[in-house]
Amino acid sequence: MTKDLTLTDLSNFSNDLKEVPASNVIARAVQENGVDAASKNFAAKKELNRVFSIEVETGEVTHQKQSGRCWLFATLNTLRHDFAKKYQLKDFQFSQNYLSFYDRLEKANKMLEWAIRLIDRAEDDREYLAMLEWGDEDGGQWANGPALINKYGLVPQSAMPETYNSDKTAEISRVINLKLRKAIAHMKKMVITPSHEADLRTYKLECLNEIYRMLVYAFGQPPASFDFEYRDKDNNYHNVRNLTPRTFFTDYVAVDFDQYTDLIDAPDHEYGKNYGLPNQDYIFDGKKIELANVGLTAMKKAAIASLKDGQTVWFGCDVIRDMDRKEGILDPNYFKKGELFAADLQLGKAERLATRDAEVSHAMTLTGVDIVDDQPTKWKVENSWGDETGDKGYFIMSDAWFDEYVYEVVVQTQYLQEEDKHVASKKKEDLTPWDSLN
Repeated sequence: MTKDLTLTDLSNFSNDLKEVPASNVIARAVQENGVDAASKNFAAKKELNRVFSIEVETGEVTHQKQSGRCWLFATLNTLRHDFAKKYQLKDFQFSQNYLSFYDRLEKANKMLEWAIRLIDRAEDDREYLAMLEWGDEDGGQWANGPALINKYGLVPQSAMPETYNSDKTAEISRVINLKLRKAIAHMKKMVITPSHEADLRTYKLECLNEIYRMLVYAFGQPPASFDFEYRDKDNNYHNVRNLTPRTFFTDYVAVDFDQYTDLIDAPDHEYGKNYGLPNQDYIFDGKKIELANVGLTAMKKAAIASLKDGQTVWFGCDVIRDMDRKEGILDPNYFKKGELFAADLQLGKAERLATRDAEVSHAMTLTGVDIVDDQPTKWKVENSWGDETGDKGYFIMSDAWFDEYVYEVVVQTQYLQEEDKHVASKKKEDLTPWDSLN
């Protein structure tokens, strides 16, 4: 048999298509409306009413706009709900822009340090190429948020509001990455001397000085101190003066991130192990990424225990799969693409990870769950896409969607079963930059 497609093959394909019932009707529907709309199964909606037996009271949603900071928004959302309750605030927000500034600066430092370590590698070396592909972008892991907050603290959104560039990050990302790659190209050409590593770090600081300036122009100057001025729900006025970002976090937010655990379901990896992603730990002395591979059942039990206790839950998922953005629906049974095309389009979770079809593309916050006969049936999700999607920004996620597309949840360790605490306490096994969990 020939390796190339032949005209006979194409003729057979065409003849087979003619035998498919209603193929012309299906083709017109897909061509006019697109794959998602043409595959919708509206009968599935009857299982997706927005009533939940367990629900944490929350307020208006946030909006990350045209940025990839979902992981950071979800982290700050879990913190702001407790903070708002504690101080009787309505729809309070921490400054996402403040942490975004230092997030980008720290990522630039990480990339240049990574380049220094690999500077003598061949340009087609696998890790060297992974470093170049990593770049200075918006995305992040949950542990990156605590690492940033522990180092730089927090400020209210009023102390450092959003700018054009924090809302719409593509332009500044391109410029920073251009500067970083220019720096790496220059490092490769630097003359090797006994003080070579010291010379490289001196040059690194020169580059970071320029990147700092670029970030100030784009995001604004982070405040060294600020006044925390607000009115509570009873309209009482409060003003705490001359707070630093760190004292605001330690004295007013007062969260110990060491009391949280990141649980994952990665069936292409061995269960019962604790994994690390050192290439994504970009604050060298900060909290490290640790992913306890405990599986779906343990993740759900911990999330439900947290919600029952009034604590919202950060989770990572592949949001673009089987999603109706406008209506805020996440449900694999709501879309019947396999039926539409009469094709087998099913991949198991392990297969999706192993073939790199899967990714944690988005982070959101669980704020409720519906329990029927001791089993979860659907979940309430706080997104960070503004209030014009879903139900005023809240999505509904079927439990079947959780099974397929949720890869991690972050909860306080007290909500874990003892066997899962044991997994989380194990020494982490670091994964390569090209592992499926990266």
